[in-house]
Amino acid sequence: MSWTTGQRPITVAVLAMGGEGGGVLADWIVSLGEDEGWTAQNTSVAGVAQRTGATVYYAELFPPDVAHRSGTGRARDTPILSLMPTPGEVDVLIASELMEAGRAVQRGFVTPDRTTLITSLNRVYSILEKSTLDDGRVDSGALLDGAVAAAKTLIAGDFATLARDNGSVISASLFGALAGSGALPFPRADFEEAIRRGGKGVETSLAAFAAGYERARESLAESDGAPSVAPRPASTPVPLTLQVRRPKTPEELKAEREEERNEIAVRTPESLVGPALADRARRVARSFPRAAASMLLHGLERTAVYQDLAYADRYLDRVARISALDADHEGAARLTVEAARHIALWMSYQDTVHVALQKVRGRRMDRVRSEVRPDDEQVMRVHEYLHPQVDEITDTLPTALGRALEHNRAFAKAVDTVCHRGFVINTTSVWGYATLSTLARMRPLRTRSLRFGREQVFIDTWLDTVTSVGRTDPALATEVVVAARVLKGYGRTHAHGVDSFGLLMEGLELVRGRPDAADRMRRLVDAAVADEDGGALGTALAALRGAAA
Repeated sequence: MSWTTGQRPITVAVLAMGGEGGGVLADWIVSLGEDEGWTAQNTSVAGVAQRTGATVYYAELFPPDVAHRSGTGRARDTPILSLMPTPGEVDVLIASELMEAGRAVQRGFVTPDRTTLITSLNRVYSILEKSTLDDGRVDSGALLDGAVAAAKTLIAGDFATLARDNGSVISASLFGALAGSGALPFPRADFEEAIRRGGKGVETSLAAFAAGYERARESLAESDGAPSVAPRPASTPVPLTLQVRRPKTPEELKAEREEERNEIAVRTPESLVGPALADRARRVARSFPRAAASMLLHGLERTAVYQDLAYADRYLDRVARISALDADHEGAARLTVEAARHIALWMSYQDTVHVALQKVRGRRMDRVRSEVRPDDEQVMRVHEYLHPQVDEITDTLPTALGRALEHNRAFAKAVDTVCHRGFVINTTSVWGYATLSTLARMRPLRTRSLRFGREQVFIDTWLDTVTSVGRTDPALATEVVVAARVLKGYGRTHAHGVDSFGLLMEGLELVRGRPDAADRMRRLVDAAVADEDGGALGTALAALRGAAA
């Protein structure tokens, strides 16, 4: 019989990454079907390592008491089931992460006439997203919009957080979502029994299962639809069309929280940044555009933690200098917002002291502990892999000493002898924690270091340029501010950014005075972050120089 007559298996594809229990989830689905007397099998195709793709687990479930006939019309004892999903023929697709849902849509596994799509809204950024020089993250809203358009029924929620809150892994909460979706014709108790038969982590898995089940029911209710129990494949399924309202992505929820923070910035600054920064928060509310309040409060916290309150005051003074040129104080105030963002980022550049501080902060250790979830009798160790370079050491030294050693061949050879293979520090040991903590406590000495003095000169020179441009062309001044996004990281990455920034300032002189100067500068900055070797920026500058000649 053909698939279109209804005598076909229920097909389920699971897309999950390593450590998320995708194989366990597929085993639960097969165990569930076999316990009901169905013929079931599952296979898997491993994904590529380093988060370039998930493993695809595929299961098919064929109901009992259905004739399986060969091409000659003779009955067979068992059906023939497929080993891999076919585009357009997947009934249920489960994705442990939003990007994987998007990939499934792109590959044709999710279709509006058939597929129930169950996806977690959390993001685990791919290597391609993280390896770009600029912000390479794919827009979660666009991924979710694609899922809404492609799926017959959409079940979406942060199933990773639900699992973590219940001490389990995402496979359990996704299994609960599968049960709550009604996509399989089995009662909830049978799903739970499949977990119990597994025999490992039963209680925590059941708790995560229940949370995922409730989230699926809520998602269906938000879509004005009820769970549709999949009919037995012996009869033709009745199409079900739901008007799905797209749930909000984590980024959209974060934007809403920032907007709320803007709304209350004038009324309760102490509750936003703490008593130490309360007076400065009032200055933000009093003297800066309302649209920039949230960004400024973040910058205040960042610079104060990075150095001290005096440094935070310097931050506000620098932003105020640029904000005075902003003609859109009552509107979006883009010049002020971008200045607040990029001045804070540049002032809190990555150096040895800052890296050490980040590694020993209590919040970081609590996060690691919550992710690892060690038992009371287990010892947790955190190892840091370090490979310091000569400039990272001389930048931290007092100015005179740093200058004397930064080009000293004997010093460079000594550093290479000690550090060429790198070394490992156990942060959770007394010696390792004391070492990093001592480095972090050198923060008061940072203002005397070689790099600190250089960075402040560079920042002020940059702001002088912005001010000069902003008097006649605020739009171009905004793009000069944004050009600082090429400066990031440390070591070779930072050196490359410095080179690109210098070329951008040369390009500024080529476009300055043109009616389309802001647009041309924007394209130069985009070219600067397009590739690692600077080829795109070099080509763009060559074209500008040729036009000028």
